[in-house]
Amino acid sequence: MSLQLSEVTEIDLSDAVDRGFTVTEMAPMDRPVDVLRETTVAFVGRTLRGPLDEPVLIHSFSEFRRRFGDAWSRSSLGPATRHFFEHGGQDLYIVRVANNARGAMICLPASGSALVLRAVEPGSTESIRVAVDYDGIEIDDDDKFNLTLQRIDRLSGLIIDQEIYRRASVRDDSDSYVVDLFLTSSLARVEKPLPTHRPEPTSGADRPFGLSYVQHAQEGTDGKELSDYDLIGSRSRKTGLFSLDQIDRFDLLYLPPLGKSRDLGPTSVLAAERYCREHSAMLIVDPATAWETSEDAVTGIRELGYASPNMMSYFPRMNHRDDEQLLSRTAGGALAGLLCKLDRNHGAWQDLDRQGLGFSRNLVPAIDFDDECVQALSRAGLNAIIKGPAGSARLQGSVTMGRGSEAHRRFTILPVRRHCLQMVSAIGEATRWAVFEPEDEGVADRIRSQVTAYLSCLTDMDAFENDRFVVECDAGLRKREEGVLHGFAIFIAFHPVGCREPVSFTLHQTAAGCRVASTAFAPA
Repeated sequence: MSLQLSEVTEIDLSDAVDRGFTVTEMAPMDRPVDVLRETTVAFVGRTLRGPLDEPVLIHSFSEFRRRFGDAWSRSSLGPATRHFFEHGGQDLYIVRVANNARGAMICLPASGSALVLRAVEPGSTESIRVAVDYDGIEIDDDDKFNLTLQRIDRLSGLIIDQEIYRRASVRDDSDSYVVDLFLTSSLARVEKPLPTHRPEPTSGADRPFGLSYVQHAQEGTDGKELSDYDLIGSRSRKTGLFSLDQIDRFDLLYLPPLGKSRDLGPTSVLAAERYCREHSAMLIVDPATAWETSEDAVTGIRELGYASPNMMSYFPRMNHRDDEQLLSRTAGGALAGLLCKLDRNHGAWQDLDRQGLGFSRNLVPAIDFDDECVQALSRAGLNAIIKGPAGSARLQGSVTMGRGSEAHRRFTILPVRRHCLQMVSAIGEATRWAVFEPEDEGVADRIRSQVTAYLSCLTDMDAFENDRFVVECDAGLRKREEGVLHGFAIFIAFHPVGCREPVSFTLHQTAAGCRVASTAFAPA
């Protein structure tokens, strides 16, 4: 890709200082609650390049390739992303994680010292180069210099990105101190030891009338194979899974396998399930590589002990129709795409087993089994992938992994659980405005009106068994204990379609965030 004018970033020194403010978008006051908003998905895994521990929103596989590199034999994230978009997904956050990966390094001579730059994005495919000149700088101003930093496509040699720093300084008391300037760079950071003099201008016999660029002194590396702890990351540092704290919401989470024959460990699965519970999201879990029969799957899932309504899984894995070696592949990315397509066209309260929502014809179930096996898998909390009548595989049995718990028995049905989670997320996002309003009955009435209109729309779309529902809001008017944050609570009761009895939940909004009461989804 050639360099476009809009891709060139010239740093204005007057705006280069981080003021420490974080801006978060909030829904406008009294905005209608979105009934069929686009389902947002997050994948966490390993890629060839791209920013670490930073959720990047993409809308196509070509966009993934431009930002994170092509599909990579040492990672299953690329194929999962391709399957996601092939099966109807649209909004996908990619979080790149790595294990001891290192960025490329450039050393610029500086009169006995050196200015050392390290690429922000680690990896063996990252390529940056630097040029230095003194154009427009006074002769006696011997601490200032101009620096041009570029990211280059290794295959084509074309410029992908560029940053220009004018009148940068090596003095730490300067407003244009080079170390501070590079804190805002998306390409590189300054490393120690810090230079004592400005870097020498780059020049070369091949370009007597232009800049000559300095290449890497040290190549980047891709690091070691991922571990469960690389995927989980740190909540305090917002790395790994917790990088998703930087975005407003996600509805589905998927962690592709660590390698071709390396399944996720229980540590990362349970950490991801807990994170999904905190964010009203659903976790997609792949079947183990060792499960070769439905009996293996039923026994294996029971031994693992997973029992959460915020988790869903399937069996078996799938093969590519043209793969002569018949290597089984995970279908978590494709399943995420199909769920997005379902939500967009029919609603999350509907069953995935319907016409037009089959897997790609290139994907076939790794094994076949009969109806008795399908029922056994469903009782164990696994959805069966079977051959469809038109030649494309489909998912049969819409269940979560919430079996074996009385508290979760209503949410063994996947559409019921997913719809309730989406309702919590949508209502919480749309009513956020009221936290910053005075506590009065007028606010309570507006919240009730806002949520009632939303539930009425869902009733008209046959998302409920009947047209009876309850919405109550205290808008902070009830007496609270000292020290309790200002906020309000919304109580909602309704009868989801496909559920045997009505359910209810209480949503609490405060300045610290939105949460659902521990008694949420109790019988109404």
